[in-house]
Amino acid sequence: MAEALVIVESPAKAKTIGKYLGSQFEVTSSVGHIKDLPDTKLGIDVEKNFEAEYVVIKGKKKVIQDIKKSANGKKCVFLAPDPDREGEAIAWHIASELDPKKYSIFRVTFNEITREAIQDAFKNPRQIDMNKVNAQQARRILDRLVGYKISPLLWRKLFKGLSAGRVQSVALKMICDREDEITRFIKEEYWSITAHLKTADAQKFQSKLLKHHNKNIKITNEQYAKKILDELKNEPFHVQSVTKTTKKRHPFAPFITSTLQQEAARHFGFNANKTMSIAQALYEGISIGAEGLTGLITYMRTDSTRIADSALNDARSYISLEFGKHYLPAKPNRYASKKAAQDAHEAVRPTQPSRSPEKIRQYLTEEQFKLYSLIWKRFIASQMEPALMDQTSVDITAGAYLFRTTGSIVKFDGFTRLYTEKNDSEQNDDGSGDESAKQIPDLKQGDKPALIKFEPKQHFTQPPPRYSEATLIKALEENGIGRPSTYAAIMSRILDKNYTTKIKNKFHPTDLGQLITKGLTNSFAKIMNEKFTAEMENELDEIENGTKDWQQLLANFYQEFDVDLGNAYKTLRFEAPNTTVICENCNTPMVIRWSKNGPFLACPNYPECTTTYSFSKAEDGTITPIKKEKPASTDTPCPMEGCDGFLIERKGRRGQPFYGCTKFPKCRLIARSLEPKDLDEGVQNAQNPPAKKTYKRKTTRKK
Repeated sequence: MAEALVIVESPAKAKTIGKYLGSQFEVTSSVGHIKDLPDTKLGIDVEKNFEAEYVVIKGKKKVIQDIKKSANGKKCVFLAPDPDREGEAIAWHIASELDPKKYSIFRVTFNEITREAIQDAFKNPRQIDMNKVNAQQARRILDRLVGYKISPLLWRKLFKGLSAGRVQSVALKMICDREDEITRFIKEEYWSITAHLKTADAQKFQSKLLKHHNKNIKITNEQYAKKILDELKNEPFHVQSVTKTTKKRHPFAPFITSTLQQEAARHFGFNANKTMSIAQALYEGISIGAEGLTGLITYMRTDSTRIADSALNDARSYISLEFGKHYLPAKPNRYASKKAAQDAHEAVRPTQPSRSPEKIRQYLTEEQFKLYSLIWKRFIASQMEPALMDQTSVDITAGAYLFRTTGSIVKFDGFTRLYTEKNDSEQNDDGSGDESAKQIPDLKQGDKPALIKFEPKQHFTQPPPRYSEATLIKALEENGIGRPSTYAAIMSRILDKNYTTKIKNKFHPTDLGQLITKGLTNSFAKIMNEKFTAEMENELDEIENGTKDWQQLLANFYQEFDVDLGNAYKTLRFEAPNTTVICENCNTPMVIRWSKNGPFLACPNYPECTTTYSFSKAEDGTITPIKKEKPASTDTPCPMEGCDGFLIERKGRRGQPFYGCTKFPKCRLIARSLEPKDLDEGVQNAQNPPAKKTYKRKTTRKK
């Protein structure tokens, strides 16, 4: 019989680590959190120092009973959820359901699910880290206070079903602020002039106009461009200088959570939720032939680029064997983590560097293979030599004007043999690339290339691009807003609540999203401030480090928040956006309003005028009303005595046709058809409506 019980949070993880532990261990799972704040109320007693009321999550009573049953007769219970704040909180909640008098309770953590890591973790168990638990509690309570206090405010002022969030609302504000920048942006015209040239041996190349009298030139219109071309048409070209340099392109650091999410979006179009779901499966274990369930990557929620020495040595051995020693640096490449990084775990890397993607492709789904390949290549490439580029810059004069040609040749491919990062400009529609990558002829100072033609081209300055999922994650991280583990939930929420839409993979705020953002920014300036949100993340880190009291942080926050909330109930007003659509009843421009079913056009003179329309909105913002066709009236007068209405054809809930009176609801006649028999039946039912059915609730007696 097993002497110890091990509790993890995932059934898949339980199967994988069970393989590495002996028969003296029984492994079970909690299937995630077992306790949380209640759904139906705030669950926080502000007056009692923010005491939280934790309740068993629906469906988890049976899980807790099974855990207790499994723990009976054991000497030790090891709590082994994920090694982050959420995992520590899960361990704490599980421990609260166990009896420490019956068995010893320990906490174990591991960054990768391998035999060595598991066995090492069980040799060094510890107690639950209450600093980590309190940091998680503080975040959870902060988010609950903001969400459960502001959301009802939105319900009262707009409609039920809306939500606000401490980090979610700031991310939405960033999207709305970018949209405002784009709306305010004024395009400016400018021109470029490219000279198409050829060498004496007829090698063709291009050179761009850069300077006039040694000053950078700005061509603002077509007339100026023509003037320059007139001055250049008789000027000979001379190579003034040729500058050659060798530049290094250094490899990128191995993935952290945010960079993994960004690159998966750029390479494969995966959203953050999808990336983390696939990575979780790779971490917890995939069945690899005779090896069985095997954890393929290290823990995927991390902000550290640190790598274990054993993994570095394995990667270096692989590079030397597969690529040759000239691809291997003299010393391992080390990468500094950001100042704000918690550095609790290693970077995201393969657990066994020699396990190349192609070796295990047959065991992976297509999406798992793509993500594992990305992680594996990035890690191996991070330990390779830099790429060397021979870069050439050629300055060519034509009278008082200077043209410049740049190009580069790969001297040594280094890490790029295995991996090249995609940048965000590659996602743009214009297809612009890096001009320095093109090759140019072997030009020398004094050469006199001949002109083939000039190519003047009109351009316009472009507004800042809208956020894609990758660039929004990057911006959130750079501003210290939220944590990478929360980004996936943020993206999903602002889309699900119809605060944003995605067009060509870019976030566009909806009218509702902009309306809410404006209102919350006016009423809760501090919460909606990016710097405040970033500072709060730093304070949560201080709680985890044991240098800040979590309840004092909550008290400081709530004191000001409660005042702002009270003021918002009195002063917050949401002005419905105006449109150019005219109400057909009172000739007034209509406004956009919302219900739980979505946006609609409404007359601003409500309740005097109740005209409403559905509408469609084009990408350029044009609104087209969708007017319901009025049911056609028949020539059949209503057969009800004293009624001067006519019968019109209508449709029931399931699309079945029937006939009703134009005087509804005053006249409630309903007929299946215009046949005399059905009309008579309709009159009788209207005069003597059938009694409503009542149902008696069944009760069971207690024996």
